[in-house]
Amino acid sequence: MSATAEDLRLSLAATAQEVEAELARLLPTAEDPRKPVLEAMRYASLGGGKRLRPFLLIGSAELFDVPHARSLRAAAAVEMVHCYSLVHDDLPAMDDSALRRGRPTVHMAFDEATAILAGDGLLTEAFAVLADPATHPDADVRCRLLAALAQAAGVNGMVGGQAIDLSPVRHSLDIAGIENLQDLKTGALIVGCCRMGAQLGQAESREESALVAYARDLGLAFQIADDLLDAEGTASEIGKPVGQDAEHGKATFPGLLGARAARERASELVISACAHLDIFGGKADSLRAAAKFALSRRS
Repeated sequence: MSATAEDLRLSLAATAQEVEAELARLLPTAEDPRKPVLEAMRYASLGGGKRLRPFLLIGSAELFDVPHARSLRAAAAVEMVHCYSLVHDDLPAMDDSALRRGRPTVHMAFDEATAILAGDGLLTEAFAVLADPATHPDADVRCRLLAALAQAAGVNGMVGGQAIDLSPVRHSLDIAGIENLQDLKTGALIVGCCRMGAQLGQAESREESALVAYARDLGLAFQIADDLLDAEGTASEIGKPVGQDAEHGKATFPGLLGARAARERASELVISACAHLDIFGGKADSLRAAAKFALSRRS
């Protein structure tokens, strides 16, 4: 039986609760001069977010019967990297946003220097979590996980995408250019999640390739939906400022294609993403439901 929207909602909520608890455990407080930065790290990573990326990693790992404690640790590491990227994206030197997940951004709640350090701390702690034998007893697997996350987060992933986003060429990108930008800025970490789930399960190459292809289509569909929300949503709905792309004159999928054609493109990507999962049969129903959610979400 295929997963329903309600099944997915419950699964996402359960995963979010587990990841929240794991992050709280991995990011303890301190009563010394480090206290402000640790509090900022916890503020940035606890108490909000859909936790879609951890859900994708855990769902991918479940295809290969990976022990849940291992995939949960890897999922928490990925979420640390995602949250670090949000902290830095919101800084005055980047997107200069005052609102994230319906509350003040880290540099507004603390200060700019603490926000920079909090992002640095989250990024670094993520690699420490993956390097720990508790994540996987096989050192070769841990090395592969570290390499996958580094690729997703670095200049060939999120950092490269953000660099393009800040570049003057951002305003004149065509559709191919926007797809490349989003493959790096948004899609790379989504791909990394599915790749890491396969690596935890020591999957066959064809299985890992299928998950990577699924994640690439999903990542692009997710970003198109995000562009549509920025153009049509409200700040109260999505928990952050809207209309910023248009305000800054940035080329977007809806701006170049029109809202209707952008939705059609996202729908095609979701269908393609789900088709890549055929080799897993019904075991991948939760991942199929996640792809459909990416298109229909309102936050």
